[in-house]
Amino acid sequence: MISNRELFLQNTAQTSSSPRLVEVDKAEGVYLYGPQGERYMDLVSGFNVSNIGHRHPKVLEALQQQMEKYLHVTVYGEFVQAPQVMFATELLAVLPSSFASVYFTNSGAEAVEGSMKIAKKFTGRRQIIAAEKAYHGSTQGALSLIGNDAYRSAYAPLLPEIDFIRFNDRSTLDKINHETAAVIIEAVQGEAGVRVPDLDFIRALRQKCNETGTLLIFDEIQTGFGRTGKMFAFEHFDVVPDILMLAKGIGGGMPLGAFVARKEVMDVIKDNPMLGHITTFGGHPMSCAAARASLQVIQEEQLLDAVPEKAARFRELLDSPKIKEIRGLGLMMCIQLESFDQVYAVSNYCAGQGIMIDWYLHCETALRVAPPLTITLPEIEDACKIIRTAIEKFC
Repeated sequence: MISNRELFLQNTAQTSSSPRLVEVDKAEGVYLYGPQGERYMDLVSGFNVSNIGHRHPKVLEALQQQMEKYLHVTVYGEFVQAPQVMFATELLAVLPSSFASVYFTNSGAEAVEGSMKIAKKFTGRRQIIAAEKAYHGSTQGALSLIGNDAYRSAYAPLLPEIDFIRFNDRSTLDKINHETAAVIIEAVQGEAGVRVPDLDFIRALRQKCNETGTLLIFDEIQTGFGRTGKMFAFEHFDVVPDILMLAKGIGGGMPLGAFVARKEVMDVIKDNPMLGHITTFGGHPMSCAAARASLQVIQEEQLLDAVPEKAARFRELLDSPKIKEIRGLGLMMCIQLESFDQVYAVSNYCAGQGIMIDWYLHCETALRVAPPLTITLPEIEDACKIIRTAIEKFC
């Protein structure tokens, strides 16, 4: 009998030549389970998706209730669907009052695509500026913004009139001018190895956009919904963007993304042409039902309150002269080592011991640590013992 692993390699598209090949039979809380009862603590949360853990009971209940009503009924934006309406209302309630309109998508990359479109249409400009070592998705438009030419060049030509600034370098902000439609930037750079913006940089960026009439777009696809200890990372910096992009943790484990803006900015897709941005499955009622439940869990279980203590415990237990640096904000953390060989060896050892960690697209010399916000202090201690053992062994 052919195994699922063999069928995986035979029949599904491969994105690398060395997939982990961990077979998942079940997931619950902070753990993944294999078909033979193997257990893995998920310290990457499905890449910042499972912020409230896997299969939270309230999410499962919401999905069951919605499944008994309806699934897909029409393209987005035509029928009044309660899960979309209620989640948009609840999402806007936890955002600054300048945000007034939500467009739901299937993914973060689609949120990026929609944000670029409304920024160009609203401003009448064509140039988009992103940051070096940025990651915003893999569709053609989002890929144009990736701040690493090694990932762009094979798919050229991409979007024209794209330029890049350096994250945390105020001297490059002069690239922003009256021809710039928008600056798209991660509130905390993720795939660059968790780079937190300096306050003076992010505030100077906001000021430069104000001066030039440029829209400031924050990518909170990885950072949103409590990952950094605030509901949204921009709350740490006292800077509010013009457009906010969300996905990953927004859906409680279901596929969902969104871009949020002022009403007059969003309204440009209504005419000239009509249906200026459309999606069939964006804002799927099941995903929006799960997202409502996820937001309620974060609020009712006060998950944000415990993030600083949990992050501090990770830092305390992982303190080692063999670690060059621990960067991060809240439970979005990065363990900086010397080489990819070290990262690969530590990651593989940890997986063999039931701890799932990974590395970064633009920073292969660092380990990603981003557990569900529901992780307990004893679970952190168990994980850190194994990570420390691996680091002592291979670094």
